[in-house]
Amino acid sequence: MEKLIVSGGKPLSGTVWASGSKNAALPLLFATILTEDTCIIENLPAIRDVEMTLQILAYMGAKICRPS
Repeated sequence: MEKLIVSGGKPLSGTVWASGSKNAALPLLFATILTEDTCIIENLPAIRDVEMTLQILAYMGAKICRPS
């Protein structure tokens, strides 16, 4: 398994554009737990894997807000 080690003391920030596929959505959703900032993710596919991931994140303390 590969590792990504970030060092240097400068905070990461920026914008990531990804497709609306499950393979892109799930890692992006789980990456949101690495920051205390608000993350806005658009164009999520309406599939069970995404719904379960959102439930897991909410259980871990994330505040999930979906527009109606």
